[in-house]
Amino acid sequence: MPDIISCFSENSVNVSHSSCSSYSKNACISPSLAPSTPNSVSSIYKTTLSNQKQLLITVTWCKSHSNQGLTITFGEEKPLASSFRLNTNSRFFRKKRGSKVLESDESKVEVFWDLSNAKYETGPEPVEGFYVAILFDAEIGLILGDMAEETVSKKFKTRTVLAKVSLLSRHEHCSGNTLYTTKAQFCDTGTWHDILIRCSGENEGFKSPMFSVCIDKKTVIRVKRLQWNFRGNQTIFVDGLLVDLLWDVHNWFFNPASGYAVFMFRTRSGLDSRLWLEEKIAQKDKDRVEFSLLIYACKNT
Repeated sequence: MPDIISCFSENSVNVSHSSCSSYSKNACISPSLAPSTPNSVSSIYKTTLSNQKQLLITVTWCKSHSNQGLTITFGEEKPLASSFRLNTNSRFFRKKRGSKVLESDESKVEVFWDLSNAKYETGPEPVEGFYVAILFDAEIGLILGDMAEETVSKKFKTRTVLAKVSLLSRHEHCSGNTLYTTKAQFCDTGTWHDILIRCSGENEGFKSPMFSVCIDKKTVIRVKRLQWNFRGNQTIFVDGLLVDLLWDVHNWFFNPASGYAVFMFRTRSGLDSRLWLEEKIAQKDKDRVEFSLLIYACKNT
């Protein structure tokens, strides 16, 4: 008798399989249209310290015409009173390298950063030449950027090993047209995958609006008659994981003033038959690590 994972995978789209998609790969070729620009990216990390204490760290990079910066908050339902904010475009505070101690009753929180040589692409998040390090009572809780762990330990004069860190979710806010590109790693041991979401309309020669999702240049889903199928879900199989792919483009057609559509990728185990909408009433397991990628897409008219 096959296991539950096998049963799910038989009816899902397997990204890693060479013949996973019955659709044409031409749909994944990026058109001359430039992708929408991310203006805010938030990542939530769960870090487990040496004393087994678990903390949630939310790191948000944002960019607008007048502002570009970084915000770090701690906790979830009852966040710590302390938070870190850095505006690299401010006339009053352009300190792209430094450190700061945050006030906290539970532990000493220190943030070290160096964005002086950071390189960016189109989004607000630097891609190389930077680091951000967060220490809890002299223990390294989170490191971001291309700075080696050995260098960090030497710089901060600590021999404490890096805490166990898992990326729980990533939220991206984009604005522009209806072409979106990003990257995602669905588990800590998995590889990075290129994701492309493209919505096409009647002005491009199609009889009705449709959208397609490609992972690593393979079409994993194509939805036609989008004005009638504005909400839905599909299961795909990536890196040995079941991933729910969900979309909601209702506002694009029936509430354009709101502006945002939502695309979501969420991993789940084969034993979990719940979809993400039911997650709110589910009992959370602190030892269980799942990953979700949410894309909030604003279509400029």
